[in-house]
Amino acid sequence: MNSKEYTIQPHPTPNKPHSEEIMDKLSLPRTIHMVPLDYVNGFSIRPGFYDINGATAIPGGVNFTVYSHGATSIDLLLFHREEEEPFVEIPFPEHYRIGNVYSMIVFKLNIEDFEYAYRVDGPYEPDKGLIFNRNKYLLDPYARAVTGQSKWGATSPKGQQHYKARVVKDDFDWGAAPTPLLPTEDLIIYELHVRGFTKHDSSGVAHPGTFAGLREKLPYLLELGVNVVELMPIFEFDEMQDYREVDGEKLYNYWGYNTVSFFSPNTSYSASIEYNREGNELKHLIQEFNQHGIEVYLDVVFNHTAEGNEHGPFFSFKGFDNNIYYLLTPDGKYYNFSGCGNSLNCNHPIVHQMILNCLRYWVTTYHINGFRFDLASILGRNEDGSPMNKPPLLQSLAFDPILGDVKLIAEAWDAGGLYQVGTFPSWNRWAEWNGIYRDDMRRYLKGDGGMAQAAAMRIVGSRDIYEARNRKNASVNFITCHDGFTLYDLFSYNEKHNEKNGWNNTDGANDNNSWNCGVEGDTDNSEILALRQRMCRNAFALLMCSRGIPMFLAGDEFCNTQFGNNNAYCQDNLTSWLDWRLLEKNQDMFQFFCYMIRFRKEHQILRTNVSGGVFAFPDTSFHGVTPWVEHFEEYDHYVGVMFAGQDKRNGPQVIYIASNAYWESLDVTLPELPASMCWHVAADTWEKQQNIYGISSDKITVRPRSVMILIGK
Repeated sequence: MNSKEYTIQPHPTPNKPHSEEIMDKLSLPRTIHMVPLDYVNGFSIRPGFYDINGATAIPGGVNFTVYSHGATSIDLLLFHREEEEPFVEIPFPEHYRIGNVYSMIVFKLNIEDFEYAYRVDGPYEPDKGLIFNRNKYLLDPYARAVTGQSKWGATSPKGQQHYKARVVKDDFDWGAAPTPLLPTEDLIIYELHVRGFTKHDSSGVAHPGTFAGLREKLPYLLELGVNVVELMPIFEFDEMQDYREVDGEKLYNYWGYNTVSFFSPNTSYSASIEYNREGNELKHLIQEFNQHGIEVYLDVVFNHTAEGNEHGPFFSFKGFDNNIYYLLTPDGKYYNFSGCGNSLNCNHPIVHQMILNCLRYWVTTYHINGFRFDLASILGRNEDGSPMNKPPLLQSLAFDPILGDVKLIAEAWDAGGLYQVGTFPSWNRWAEWNGIYRDDMRRYLKGDGGMAQAAAMRIVGSRDIYEARNRKNASVNFITCHDGFTLYDLFSYNEKHNEKNGWNNTDGANDNNSWNCGVEGDTDNSEILALRQRMCRNAFALLMCSRGIPMFLAGDEFCNTQFGNNNAYCQDNLTSWLDWRLLEKNQDMFQFFCYMIRFRKEHQILRTNVSGGVFAFPDTSFHGVTPWVEHFEEYDHYVGVMFAGQDKRNGPQVIYIASNAYWESLDVTLPELPASMCWHVAADTWEKQQNIYGISSDKITVRPRSVMILIGK
């Protein structure tokens, strides 16, 4: 050992790289006296920065910090790019450990010259959940980029390849453009799969199936009018998990609900390999979308990981602290509230801290505007699997200062039977996917009897579910999402058709509340085709006129189909890819979607209670075929809902939604307006083209299975 002085040169540009920001935050002097340095296997090392997780480039080297509660030793493994065996192993000296944290600076490392992993030793007592294995190469839980994943479908099947990480240089220039910060009541969410959105040749983009390809579709999204894109999982995942071939078709884990690394973007979604700049293409996408007023949300999977149960792969969390990261039974087995083999132990302080750090990272480094939490009820379970009254993790996310402007949306159930729609712990901060809205509206739309009252309650914001808890804008209203039928398939199939998934059609939900309009699947019958399109217009018209946050599935606006597959999680082909040829074929449907989105944006009273009503009308009211009389029992297929208020844009306004799910026309009398106003028809789903026109009386005929929207002017 000997002494040495290491000098850090100031960066010449105005924008400091991430490494110098770290040095500034730690108040480190520009000259660090390191007495003494240690030398291990040809590298100079010294204790690192214990409160900076992961691997971080600093001037002159790289800081590696990792932790484990039960480990007895940890080694750093360095690999040449794309090599499977390390060129050097550097054990963390015992005096480089503080508490359970190991931290080390390795000097003279160029981040472009290596990849890294860890080897962790410790006790092996499976009945206690301790399964340390020194023979495994482990991925850093805080890895910012995962190697070997950049080409879709190129990794070894069944998790045979171990994962390594790269150090990412964070020098992206975000400029001065502010984030949109849209009010919650103004959101219109468009759910999409990054690969499937542009992978089909018909998408016409230069970089199909990538973040760049999605960015090319920005003009289309602006024309459609949505202001939020919600991306299905973009954390690094293994599409080769459970890889199979069925009838000659390659089946992948296409959706991506099997997280490998929470801090890393999926590099196979990038148009080019971004060595040590992973994520820049995604950042360009978010930056440009935000500049055009579109927020970007991530569908995040913190309920389980791709490591599965005791028969699953072993590549990261199992090797660092299996008994901490996962919910385990008393005999050391895995609780499976996710349906995917394991469940994260989200309310353990270590996991709690990691999830919070992760979300903060995506907000500060990627400027993400919101998160949708898959199977979020698992995030509220205790270490024994029981639901908690005030889960520490959910409370922390609700009140975290960094996440203060971020939208938090829960899928308020899990695969273990816990269903919390309306009761999800919220602190008036969390919104929820309203599965009750989906189910009730589907049943009403297809003509089930006795559903009119339930549909009316859903349209006014599910106040029977949320009002008692004083939760405003908590309901994310949806009729379709990635999980289930597309909108067109909802009215084309009575039954699921998942044979191509290889499970003899046993997978996927059976309670779809769908209707084929008379023929199962494809047909040339013009009357049935017209009815199916009208049913789609009915559904979208009611969705856009419902209080709450509307969300719909990409492709619904031009009748995209999955050919009756309601669980297309493994279909990396035309089943899941958007067929953009349908946009031209169904241009009338696209224009109707654009029209209804504009209509919602132009009329604030559809989105929120703005004044408590006008002209002695209440804010919301229900009507039967005669005004002010709720004929929910006698006319159980008809819903009349009226909104009234002082619209900031349009002044005093009244909007009436007349929805007839009956197979015959209904004559309806509208509420009487003040003498200064008359009714105008703003939309009629019986027609393909929409034109606003006035009517001379307060009587209308709502034709079979159609919706009329009227404005009092």
